[in-house]
Amino acid sequence: MANQPPSAAVLLLHGGREAGTGPPPFGPLNLPAVRMRPFRRAVAKATGPAGVLVRSVRYTVRGWNGPREDPLQDAVRALDALRREAGDIPVVLVGHSMGGRASLRAAGHPLVRAVVGLAPWCPPEDPVAQLADRDVVLIHGTHDRVTSPRASEVLADRARRAGARTCLVTVEGGDHAMLRSADRWHELTAALVTGLLGRSAMPDAVSAALRLPRDADSAHGMLGIDALPRPYGVARNGARP
Repeated sequence: MANQPPSAAVLLLHGGREAGTGPPPFGPLNLPAVRMRPFRRAVAKATGPAGVLVRSVRYTVRGWNGPREDPLQDAVRALDALRREAGDIPVVLVGHSMGGRASLRAAGHPLVRAVVGLAPWCPPEDPVAQLADRDVVLIHGTHDRVTSPRASEVLADRARRAGARTCLVTVEGGDHAMLRSADRWHELTAALVTGLLGRSAMPDAVSAALRLPRDADSAHGMLGIDALPRPYGVARNGARP
């Protein structure tokens, strides 16, 4: 298996700042990157020895920086490099906060099949046409004071009307750092990734939301995490992913 080329990939994108042209801090000082480590472990464990490559995107600078859109450029470069390395394999992007915005914006890349946005930064002026024919699942805590849960709802609705398959999962009391009920964030993200790659069954309620028509009311595509029974995903062979 070690020498077998990957059949799919997951790229994780951590958060950052609205502005900042200096390089990200190194190692444990890069707190946004550290926060994504348990998500990477959960995804790697869920995908197991199934030929799924799990990587984190490296940023050149700390901020989005207006029209420079630095993390978006980093994401596209990482996808292009992956394509040269592994060919046209399906990719799920998992991004938190600024990384969620970069993931949503990079979703038009030919490799991208789906996006999982964790407390994503969703400015109302950002385009959604690139999300057409993609699966987009956003997870947002109701007590987030950094990025807006309401903006995630609006983005999910706009994207569905543009041809994406969308779902918004709310975490009651959840904060931006995803520390409250952290294990549930990790487990659900891993289950979503394996489901979106076809390695496991998706939670039924999420699957139903993704099948909604374009003109569906936005409320029909919203789910509370408490309404999703654990374990969130079941492997195709009947084992937990």
